[in-house]
Amino acid sequence: MVRIVAGAAKGRRIAAPTGNGTRPTSDRMREALFSALESMLGSWHGMTVVDLYAGSGAVGFEAASRGAASVVLVESDARAVRTLKSNAAHLDLPGVRVLDSSAERFAQRESGRADVVFADPPYALGADELRQVLANLMDAGVVAGNTVVVVERASRDPKWSWPHGIASLREKAYGEGTLWYGRAAGDTAADSTDSAVDVN
Repeated sequence: MVRIVAGAAKGRRIAAPTGNGTRPTSDRMREALFSALESMLGSWHGMTVVDLYAGSGAVGFEAASRGAASVVLVESDARAVRTLKSNAAHLDLPGVRVLDSSAERFAQRESGRADVVFADPPYALGADELRQVLANLMDAGVVAGNTVVVVERASRDPKWSWPHGIASLREKAYGEGTLWYGRAAGDTAADSTDSAVDVN
């Protein structure tokens, strides 16, 4: 079970998918992630968040609990999708949508800017494949105008490098996993109120 750390659903627990196909972000790493993001963004109120390779949805549900207005949980594994839908019904947080889709398909068909994109793919996914997903999100305008992008990769992997158009901010290792923070090199005056992600 995974615990929601703060916000409206603080202390409530959600299920993690069975099997080895997903790897929930640890409570410790999630607390550090949200502390870092809050120092960058301030309040979560009104934010639009995309959680790619969502797994249990821990990161997306945490954002919704803290006040994000729109959270899209993107997952293609059938067992994980069932768990996400069950968790969403259990928490009943507003603005949360579960999308049964690969990150690749999502990136190719979406439009509308997100404030935060979190990507925690299986560690076996190649860095080039993940960079292409992020590049497609930039082409679609999902990552644009100061969007913060966070990628979780295995600490043992070679140093992560961002695709053109995303500037590196920081990195921090937590045991086997490392969080890499970047920001779209767009218009810093972009208005986050125009940031709803359209799901076709």
